[in-house]
Amino acid sequence: MSGIATPSLTLGGAPERRFECSRAGCREEAPWAILWRNPKIHGPERRKTWLACDEHRETLYAFLEARSFPLEVRAVGELDD
Repeated sequence: MSGIATPSLTLGGAPERRFECSRAGCREEAPWAILWRNPKIHGPERRKTWLACDEHRETLYAFLEARSFPLEVRAVGELDD
């Protein structure tokens, strides 16, 4: 998964994971995952994941859509580990 999952310490509990947007230079929390693949290189079983904040969700999606890559957008909480 592209983007960064950083643990944050909490008192009296397990660390929480924080996912950062995949957009270059953005460090905002990413509630969205854009799953995509380049069909010229990978089969349907292989997908890449970009994480997106609310501000960059459409920008990242449009970048991939312009290349006619198969896309799916999910909430980060819906992803498998």
